[in-house]
Amino acid sequence: MNYLGNKDILKLKKAAFLCSRKCPAEVVLKSYDWAKEQREQGNCIVCGNHSQIEKDVFGLLLKGSQPLILVLARSMKKKWEPEILKEVNKGRLLIISPFENIHPRITKETAEMRNRYMIEMADELKIAYTQKGGMLEKLIIEKGLFNNKLM
Repeated sequence: MNYLGNKDILKLKKAAFLCSRKCPAEVVLKSYDWAKEQREQGNCIVCGNHSQIEKDVFGLLLKGSQPLILVLARSMKKKWEPEILKEVNKGRLLIISPFENIHPRITKETAEMRNRYMIEMADELKIAYTQKGGMLEKLIIEKGLFNNKLM
């Protein structure tokens, strides 16, 4: 594991947000509403930042002040955007890469490994949408996590 930021965030109760890359528009809107609610309540959320919906939800959460965990589906980046570093330096953002420095790009395999890691680390799981026959749906079936649907 590679970490950047406040590892004490790992001790908090946390909910992981997962969603298939392709999802209906109504799921996107419900996901935004959920993210805003979590931000207002100050809940610690674990997100990815790969698909557009993940990026959008992470961006909405980043506007708050609650603790966040960003789990990468690749090796740790060498350079981060200033707004990300600002939140890391405040102690409210922890970035985790479950990969050694040999995975500079996201692959289907690293995305699946990242999802598995997020499921294992979270106290709660919020699944916005699973695409029929997709990787996330298969993982949810394998883990028996049918009751965690957000939408």
